[in-house]
Amino acid sequence: MAVWALGINHTTAPLDLRGRFAFALDQIAPTLHGLRQALGPSSPQHGIESAIISTCNRTEVYCAGEQAALESTLGWLAHSGGVSTDLLRSHSYLLQDGLAARHAFRVASGLDSMVLGEAQILGQMKDAVRAAENAGALGTTLNQLFQRSFAVAKEVRSSTEIGAHSISMAAAAVRLAGQLFEDLSKIRVLFVGAGEMIELAATHFAAKNPLQIAIANRTLERGEKLATRFGGEVMRLADIPARLHEFDAIISCTASTLPIIGLGAVERALKKRRHRPLFMVDLAVPRDIEPEVQALGDVYLYTVDDLATVVQTAQAHRQAAVAQAEAIIDAGVQSFLHWMDQRHPEGGVVPLIQQIQTQADHWRAAEIARAKKRLAKGEDIDTVLEALSRGITQKLLHGTMAELHAGDAETREHTAHTVSRLFLRSQSKNGL
Repeated sequence: MAVWALGINHTTAPLDLRGRFAFALDQIAPTLHGLRQALGPSSPQHGIESAIISTCNRTEVYCAGEQAALESTLGWLAHSGGVSTDLLRSHSYLLQDGLAARHAFRVASGLDSMVLGEAQILGQMKDAVRAAENAGALGTTLNQLFQRSFAVAKEVRSSTEIGAHSISMAAAAVRLAGQLFEDLSKIRVLFVGAGEMIELAATHFAAKNPLQIAIANRTLERGEKLATRFGGEVMRLADIPARLHEFDAIISCTASTLPIIGLGAVERALKKRRHRPLFMVDLAVPRDIEPEVQALGDVYLYTVDDLATVVQTAQAHRQAAVAQAEAIIDAGVQSFLHWMDQRHPEGGVVPLIQQIQTQADHWRAAEIARAKKRLAKGEDIDTVLEALSRGITQKLLHGTMAELHAGDAETREHTAHTVSRLFLRSQSKNGL
C-alpha cells in the first residue's frame, strides 16, 4: 500500500497560480470523483482513496492505493487548473509514504503555515476530511493518516508554545491599517464575505471600535447574522460599486471564482473620496480584487502573500517550540509507518490475521457449546472447565505440534526456533 501527496502552497507557487487550483467545499465531492476516475478503474490504481485540502495558502491532494500514482495525479491536477504538467511540477511538491505523512502532520500542527502555529488550518483539514468521507473517497489508510495528524496536532498544541507568539492574518490586517490611519475608531470598514476568515477579521477590527462596520455578502441572511453580531449593517454584493467610496478600509474574502471589486469601481470611488487613502486587503484565493488596483495612487492593497512579512515575527522565540513539535511529529510518523507495515506488508498479513482470528473463534465457540451441553447434563463444573481449557489448548497447538514432527532435521530446527520465539517469549514476558 502506498500513500502520496501532491501540493502547492504559499512558499512554492504565486498567488495567481494558486487561484487556479482553489476548490470550494461544495466542489470537493465532484472533484474527488473526477480524480478517482482519472486514476482508475482502467488503471492499476483501482480503488484509490483521496482527499483534497484547499485553502487560501495551499491546495493539496492526498491519495492512497496499492501503487503510487504521482505522475498521474500531477497530470490530473495540471489539467484541472488549465496549466501544463511541467509548469505545475516546477511549483509543486510530490511526497510519498513517510514524507507524505510527515507533511500532513506538519500542516495540521501549523508548522507549514504562513502564520507559524496558527490553528485555523486544523479546522480546514477536518472539513476536507469530512468532505472526502461524505464523497465516499476516504478509505481506511487515509482516515488513519488524518486522524493521526489531528492527534499529533493536538499534542503539539498542548505540549509546546508553537502558537504563543503567532499573529493571525486578521490581526496583521489591523496592524497594517493602524500604520495608515492614525485612529482606527474614525474609519469605516467594509467586509466582503461572511466566512470564517471575515468573521475573524471583523472581530479584530471591531475591537478598535471603528466608526462604521458593513458586511456585504451574496446571501443577506448570513451577512445579517454577522452584521448583527458587530453592530453593523448588511448590503448586497451588487451595491458595492455604488457605495465603495463610503469606506476607508475594505477586507474581502469570498469563494468567488472571479473578482468582485474591479479596477473601474475603485477608480470611481477614489474620485469621490478626493484622494483620501483607501486601505484594501484581499484574503481570497482566487482574488476578489483585480490586481491592477495595486497600481492606483492612494490605494494600499495587500494580498495574503503580502501579509507574510507582517505575520512572521518573534521567530527566535518559537525555535525551541518548533524543535519540540518536530520531535512529536517524528514519533507520529514512525507510528503511522509501523501501522502501515502491519496492515500492508509484502504478502499481506491482514488476511492471514483475520483467518487466524476466525479459526480461533470457531474453535472457542465449539468448545463452549460442548461445555454447555455437559453442564446441562449435570456434570461437575470443575471437570467441565478442565475439559474446556484442554480442548481449546489442543486445537490451538495441534498444527504447531504437527509441524514440529514434520520434515527433515533442518526444517524441524527452523520450525522449533519460530515456535520458541512465538510461544516461549510471550510466556517469559507475562511472568509465566
